[in-house]
Amino acid sequence: MRIGVPKEIKVKENRVALTPGGVATLVRRGHQVTVERGAGVGSGLSDSDYEKAGATLGTAADAWAAEMVVKVKEPIESEYSYLRDDLLLFTYLHLAADKPLTDALLNAGTTGVAYETVQLTDGSLPLLTPMSEVAGRLSVQAGAYHLQKPVGGKGVLLGGVPGVQPGHVLIVGGGVVGTNAAKMAMGLGAKVTILDVSQRRLAYLDDVFFGRLTTMMSSEANLRALLPETDLLIGAVLIPGAKAPHLVTRDMLGLMGEGSVIADVAIDQGGCVETMHATTHDDPTYLVDGIIHYGVANMPGAVPRTSTFALTNATFPYALALAEHGVEALKRDPALRLGLNTYQGHVTYAGVAQAFDLPSKNAAELLA
Repeated sequence: MRIGVPKEIKVKENRVALTPGGVATLVRRGHQVTVERGAGVGSGLSDSDYEKAGATLGTAADAWAAEMVVKVKEPIESEYSYLRDDLLLFTYLHLAADKPLTDALLNAGTTGVAYETVQLTDGSLPLLTPMSEVAGRLSVQAGAYHLQKPVGGKGVLLGGVPGVQPGHVLIVGGGVVGTNAAKMAMGLGAKVTILDVSQRRLAYLDDVFFGRLTTMMSSEANLRALLPETDLLIGAVLIPGAKAPHLVTRDMLGLMGEGSVIADVAIDQGGCVETMHATTHDDPTYLVDGIIHYGVANMPGAVPRTSTFALTNATFPYALALAEHGVEALKRDPALRLGLNTYQGHVTYAGVAQAFDLPSKNAAELLA
């Protein structure tokens, strides 16, 4: 198969979808790989590294001309013209929060397989997990920085000092993002509270953190009670493939102290904070009612060296299966088939269809 790896062009996105090691494996298996010049530079991977691995270097158009394109982030508007009906696209898509991209994929008839909805039988999301780990940890770093007074924060040191209370980090959602945010926040010495709708998950978190954080059921009442003492709120809510619910509403901001920070890691799926919109690493924050909003939609792009290797460790086996078997790989692997979001002009993932009131087709039936 002809495989293309374009350079990521989202603002400050320095990850790359294949490492030279991955390219070498694909080439040994008889596949042709075209890598856009400079695609790996942001992750410390040179063009010569890819050439030595057996890749052909080319332009963006050369990479997109392949039968399968492997990316990190969803195509942006300037890339829509590359979409076509004989293209297999394997990348993060986050369609439930992106109607224009959904329309572009449907109109082009592109086969869109999304990293974030590949799901194992135990409910885990193997291709979302590594970036959720990175984003959860980064959310605390970003929040701690923006709490500093010179950048507009309330002037709180999350860890405090002897004789002074530490900052309070409230994490909404106890999944992979929330768990990793808790690790970082506790490592800094902050007081940490996690809200989740699953009593079983809360019991697990209480166990693995040896009771050193507070766990509470997620409810509007508990949110309102906790917000007045919250310095950093981290949105870590996930409904796989669907738009995130707005759990923190506009009127709740008045309960938080001026200069408090919200970091919404759910922003890729629309965000769980009503007043949050996507931002970039160039301009990461804005104020609403005196509260700092941090909504960078590609947070792991800030640490591309770590993120690229963490991501490709997880994605490569699936990319190899698609390269070896094409669409047939989706028939063989139910977990990978759940990654199929668009096919031959149809939406094939229920969460995306529900977000835009579109009809949904059963992926297995369409593939058959």
